Amino acid sequence: MYQAIGIIELKSIAKGVEACDSALKSAGITLVSAHPSCPGKYEIIITGAIADVSAALSHVKTRFEGTIIDSSLMGRIDPQVITALFGTEPIKKSGSLGVIETYSAASAIKAADIAVKTAKVDIYDLRVSRGMGGKGLVMVTGDVGDVNAAVEAGASHAADLGLLMNKSVIAAPHKELWEQI
Repeated sequence: MYQAIGIIELKSIAKGVEACDSALKSAGITLVSAHPSCPGKYEIIITGAIADVSAALSHVKTRFEGTIIDSSLMGRIDPQVITALFGTEPIKKSGSLGVIETYSAASAIKAADIAVKTAKVDIYDLRVSRGMGGKGLVMVTGDVGDVNAAVEAGASHAADLGLLMNKSVIAAPHKELWEQI
C-alpha cells in the first residue's frame, strides 16, 4: 500500500503549487493530495519508496527554502494513520479520549503515528489543516493508561518541534460529548 509518506506545508499557495509540480518531477513518487489549507498555506502529501519520498522532500526543501512551514517523512507508517487520515473506517465511541492539537498538519500526522506505535490505542479522528486555521488534530481512544502514554509520546514530538498547541486526556467522556465529536 504506502511504503512511506511525506508531508510538506508551505506558506504560499502559489509556491505550493509550483513545489508540488517540482516534487512530482524530481522522483518516482505518487501524489496523495495537494491543496490550499487555512490560513493561506499549501499542503502536499506524497507516497512511494522511502528513498524517493526523501529525495522529493529534500528537493522541495532546497528549492523552496524560504516558504517551508513544516515537513515530515514517515517510513513504515502505521496503517491506522492512513485509514484515519482518509476517514475510511468508523471507530467506536468508548473508552478514554486523548487529544493532541498541533500547529501543523505534518506534526499532527507524525504525532498520530507515534501515538499508535507507543500504546494500544485507536485513532478516533485525525484532521489536518482544512477548517482549523492550518492546525492538526489527533484524537485517540483506549484504556486511560494507554491513552495517557500515547498522548504524551505524540505531544512530545510536536513540542520538540515547537508545534504543540495543547493536549488533553479525558478518562471517561460524557455520552453527549461522544455524540458531538
